Amino acid sequence: MTGQYAALVRDDRVHGSLYTDPQIFTDEMDRIFRRGWVFLGHESEIAEPGDWVTRQVGLESVILVRDREARIQVLANRCAHRGNRLCWRERGHDSRFQCIYHGWTFGLDGSLRAVSHRAGFDRDRGDMPLDRAGQVGSHRGFIFANMSGDAGPLADHLGAGGRELIDRLCDLSPTGNIHFGAGWIGHRIESNWKMWPESDSDGYHLDFVHASMLRAVPDNYYDETVIGGESKNVSRAIDHGGGVSELDLRPSYRRELAWLGTTRDKVASYCAALEAKHGRERADRLLWDGPPHGFIFPNLFLGEGNVARVDPVDVGAVLHVHTALQFEGVDAALNRRLVRQSEAGLGPASFIVPDDAVIAERMQLGFQGLHPPRNADDNGPGWVDLSRGRARESREADGTRVGHVSDETTNRAFWRHYRHVMESRA
Repeated sequence: MTGQYAALVRDDRVHGSLYTDPQIFTDEMDRIFRRGWVFLGHESEIAEPGDWVTRQVGLESVILVRDREARIQVLANRCAHRGNRLCWRERGHDSRFQCIYHGWTFGLDGSLRAVSHRAGFDRDRGDMPLDRAGQVGSHRGFIFANMSGDAGPLADHLGAGGRELIDRLCDLSPTGNIHFGAGWIGHRIESNWKMWPESDSDGYHLDFVHASMLRAVPDNYYDETVIGGESKNVSRAIDHGGGVSELDLRPSYRRELAWLGTTRDKVASYCAALEAKHGRERADRLLWDGPPHGFIFPNLFLGEGNVARVDPVDVGAVLHVHTALQFEGVDAALNRRLVRQSEAGLGPASFIVPDDAVIAERMQLGFQGLHPPRNADDNGPGWVDLSRGRARESREADGTRVGHVSDETTNRAFWRHYRHVMESRA
């Protein structure tokens, strides 16, 4: 219904029923995850023909596979005959997909190749392929899919801001390529999925939610970039538009390679390779700036040395799944360092995601029992304030909005685009 989400999402606040209402969740699975672009994975995960992984697009299981012609396919993970799930494992390598219910066989491109007991089958095999994503695209190896086929170009979805975030990440590799070879780790959290675009890009909570990390690991680079109140750092919160947001930590770094927790002499071969790729000036800038901390709507988090997916499970549950960034063309020791950093930040026994999960689950409990407002004038209970820093936020010439790192600029960026998508696809 047009106007419903304009009433629920205001410029400076949103209503808590957005996190708990089952009908809203149903609308999101259609308007955002079926009819929009969704991040699925990376080309390195399906490097050879026959390589496949299973992923989620909203609530739908899909197979991300490289076919015999090396094309990337996104296929529904259900048999075209009776709907049986084809792949139960997370990854594999096969020449075909065979359903264990009646033995039907499908090619890597989704075409129906063979039917058991053909005498009883009187349809054309060409009429019964696996359902496919309507659009599949990639940028620097990051694969996105749109199931409905009418989401427009991927470049428009990413925008200049999204493309720049991914480019900045990939350019840290001496070859310009990264890979996802470290494997994925997932956390199931009993919260609505939208709390994670908010939390992953929130620069206001670290002093409080992650106090144990600050005590256990003093003098880490977060001390320079986001900790200590409004006067201590000059990091920025940026709304790039189109649901792309960033915590820009670069202005607060006081030394190069702070993001990697090391010095140039300890990773000399990496620095030399980066200089050979980009030249001295560009390499020095990259070594100082490091990877981005940003979010691309609706489910891709670029968390410095990590890449994460936000996969909805139901209205009150989500999978937050991450992998450590791995560079191509570096020695194994550097990539091990990146994995160890990822374990400390986002792993099951880490400082960051488990803390954030507790907060998200408590928020979810706090929103129980709320009902959507009756109309645009209903200012009853259950509103969530997002006004922090709004008065001091600046608008740049290119249209981006910039605030202090502790401002809710990034949260407003998410919700502004959410409202646009939910209204425009009603």
